[in-house]
Amino acid sequence: MARAVIPHVQLNLFPAGAVAPTPGNMSLTNGRANKLSVSDRAFHDWYRFVLSYPPHLVREYIAKFAVPSGQMVLDPFCGTGTTLIEAKILGINSIGIEANPMAHFASSVKTNWKINPDGLREHAGCVAEQAENSLVKTSVLRTLPYEQHALLLKDSISPRPLHKALVLLETLRNQSGSTYMNHELLAFAKALIASSNLHFGPEVGVTKQKKEDAPLIEYWMQEILNMSEDLRSANVNKAFSKVICADARQMDSILTERSIDAVFTSPPYPNEKDYSRTTRLESVILGFVQDRAGLKTLKKNLLRSNTRNVYKGDDDERWVEHNASVQTLAAQIEQRRIDLGKTSGFERLYGKVTKLYFGGMARHLAELKDFLKPGAYLGYVVGDQASYFQVMIRTGQILAEIAESLGYKVMDIVLFRTRLATATKQQMREEVVVLQWPGKERG
Repeated sequence: MARAVIPHVQLNLFPAGAVAPTPGNMSLTNGRANKLSVSDRAFHDWYRFVLSYPPHLVREYIAKFAVPSGQMVLDPFCGTGTTLIEAKILGINSIGIEANPMAHFASSVKTNWKINPDGLREHAGCVAEQAENSLVKTSVLRTLPYEQHALLLKDSISPRPLHKALVLLETLRNQSGSTYMNHELLAFAKALIASSNLHFGPEVGVTKQKKEDAPLIEYWMQEILNMSEDLRSANVNKAFSKVICADARQMDSILTERSIDAVFTSPPYPNEKDYSRTTRLESVILGFVQDRAGLKTLKKNLLRSNTRNVYKGDDDERWVEHNASVQTLAAQIEQRRIDLGKTSGFERLYGKVTKLYFGGMARHLAELKDFLKPGAYLGYVVGDQASYFQVMIRTGQILAEIAESLGYKVMDIVLFRTRLATATKQQMREEVVVLQWPGKERG
C-alpha cells in the first residue's frame, strides 16, 4: 500500500534560536532512543514494561506543547506511568487511564510519593525476617490453585521460587492496614519477574535455562531500598496525579469537560502481541486475574489490537466503515490470506481486528473531544506493523487521517526511531502523531 500523504502544519513551538530536541542532537543512537537512561531510573524503574517509551520523549513533547506547571496532562493508555511520573517531576498535574489492572496498580504506586522512606525500609526489613523464618519452618512447597496456575505460560516460574513468592506474599498480606503495603507489593511484582523464567525481547517467552531457585526475598529487599532512596529525593508537593482503571474508549464518566490541556500517550499497536501476557505472572499471583472469566473481562476492556481479544459483539469497526484506507487495508490482508491458503481461526480474523483496532482508536478520539481545552495539543506514539501476512500497516498515517476526519488538526508526524522487524528484517517506523484540538490558542 502506498504511503498516504496527510496535509499537516509543521509544529514549531520552540523559542526563536532554540534547537528542537531530536534523536540526533540528543546524541541518542537509534538503538538507545527507547532506552531508560541511568539518570531517569528514579520512580520509572520501580516496575516498567519492556516496550515503554522513555522519559526523555515525554519531556521533549511537554516542552514542545509548552505545558506549564499547574496544567493538566492526560495519558489515556498510561501503562506503567511514564508520562505521569515525568509530569509530576515537572510540577504538572496528570490523569492516567489504564484498563490492565496490574499496570493501573503500578502507575498508582509509582506516582504516590507520600511515603516515609525510612519507615518503608524498616517495615520491609521486618517482613523479610518473618518470611525467612517461615521458609525455614516450611518443608512442603506451596503452589497456586490449578485454575490460577493454568493461566500462566508453561514454566513461567520454577517451583522453589514460586514457593518463596507465595510465602513472602502471605507474610505481606498479614500486615493488614500497613501504610507501605502497595509499595511493598509493587516491589514484590518486580522481584517476582527477576526470579522467574520469563524473558522479554520484546515478546514475552520462557528461557531455555530454567532458574531452579532464586533469592527472591533478597531481590525484593533491594527493590525496597531503591524505592526508599527515590522517595527520599521526591518533592511530594509537586503536582496532582490520578490513575483510573478504565477503558480509554469510554471516558464520559471519568473526566471533566474541557479539563485537559495536553495529551501524551502510546496506545497498543495493531499486531499479534497479546498485551495481557506481558503482566500475566504478576497479575495472577497478586490476584488481579484469578480465572479464565477474569482474564476475559480484562481483555474485553482493552483496545482490540490482536486476535486474542476479539469477541462476539465487538462493533468498533463501525467507526471506520467509511474510511477508505482502513477498508482497503483490511481487504488486502484478507486477500493475502486467501492467496496463501491460510485457514486458521486467528488468521481469518486479521482483517477484522485491523478494522476493530482503527475503529477503537476513532472511538477513543471522538470520545476525547469533549474533554480537551481549545488549542490542546496531543501526541500519540505509534508504530508501523507488518504482523498480518507482512502487509504493511502505516499506523501513524492512518491514525492521522482518522483524527483529521474527526475535526483534529494534524500538526506533524515525527519519526521517533526505527526498529528491526524480526520476521521481515525491515526497519519499521515508530512515530509521534502530533494533533491539536482547534479553538482559541493557549496563551
